[in-house]
Amino acid sequence: MNTMTHYMELLATNQPWNLIIFMAIPVILAETIAVSELAILFSRKLDGGLRKLNRIAGILAGLYFVGIFIYLFFNAVIPLTVSGGWRGPADVIAVGFYLSGVVPLLGIALLELGVIAKSRDEVDKLKLHAIFVGTFLIVAHIAMIFGMLNPALLEMKM
Repeated sequence: MNTMTHYMELLATNQPWNLIIFMAIPVILAETIAVSELAILFSRKLDGGLRKLNRIAGILAGLYFVGIFIYLFFNAVIPLTVSGGWRGPADVIAVGFYLSGVVPLLGIALLELGVIAKSRDEVDKLKLHAIFVGTFLIVAHIAMIFGMLNPALLEMKM
């Protein structure tokens, strides 16, 4: 059995491009959102340059990750599922949680674009935004933890 999950294999293949495309760009955008979010929450300054940066990073992250989700779903998830190519539970958890990041990131983008929560005031939108950021950080870290495991560690021996 391969000792690397498909998540880690994706990041290790085609260096440095896969690492940049699938990890660096989404993480840089997410960290920009998270750090600027904290500054906005502490300052309660709901306008200005920092809020604009937060908004742009949120829209870009959401739309960018939708592209990643679509690409990996059709080029990895479906083929691996059809062929039985998954390397065990850790592999499925890592890829599944990585791709589930599309939900909070798309939520941020839709919130910033005014598609959802239109009738809420700015403080309520900020709370929802913070929930999306926190959710993304949780699922991304679960993906990273399981992605770094040797997939054989969670295999059931019969």
